[in-house]
Parts: sequence; structure tokens; C-alpha cells
Amino acid sequence: MFIGGLSWQTTQEGLWEYFSQFGEVKECLVMRDPLTKRSRGFGFITFMDQAGVNKVLAQSRHELDSKTIDPKVAFPRRAQPKMVTQTKKIFVGGLSVNTNVEDVKQYFEQFGKMAPAAPQGRV
Repeated sequence: MFIGGLSWQTTQEGLWEYFSQFGEVKECLVMRDPLTKRSRGFGFITFMDQAGVNKVLAQSRHELDSKTIDPKVAFPRRAQPKMVTQTKKIFVGGLSVNTNVEDVKQYFEQFGKMAPAAPQGRV
């Protein structure tokens, strides 16, 4: 569930404790600014089963840390394809002018099978 309208003082522990009254909480997260580490005013709760979500939604008003909060059903963002499935190429920069294809091939073969070398032996 998405939980909006959180107080700046609300902690993950406080959020977990509040929503535990509705069912067994599986995950709890208060979103924080990566630089300031200050709460962004919203978070997420995952219940072990749907019954917890239904109990939250059945209650018309929720208050935590002296602030009315707004729980809603959260929908996952569209799945992002993994980078590994998109390409099998890597960029290698900063090579010495003396580096040749065999040097590069020899080094990277320790990580797995490599495709044939670039045309005309270019690195």
C-alpha cells in the first residue's frame, strides 16, 4: 500500500507498529531524500495477505503522529527490462595506445566466453 501524508517525524518502526493492528506486515518503508535523509512524507506497507489491506481500506480515517495519513492501494510501476537482457557489449575506455585486441581478449576471457574480435582487429 502507498501511505501518503506522513509526518516528517514518522519512522519505519512507527509506521510498522500502526499498520500491524490491521494484519501481519511483511515490509515497511518510509521514503527518504537521498541527500538530506529527511522523510519525503510518504511510504509503503506490504501485508502478508489481502485481509490487512481490506481492513485498512474499511477504516475511513487514519491518524499517525498527530497527522491524518492517506493509505491507498499501490500499483507496481511498469516492469523495467534488465540491462543484462538488452546488450552483451561493454565500453572499455582509457586503454593505452599500445593495447591490442589480444590483450583485451586475454583479460576479459576470465569472465566468460567472448564474441569474435572487432573487424580488422580494432580495439
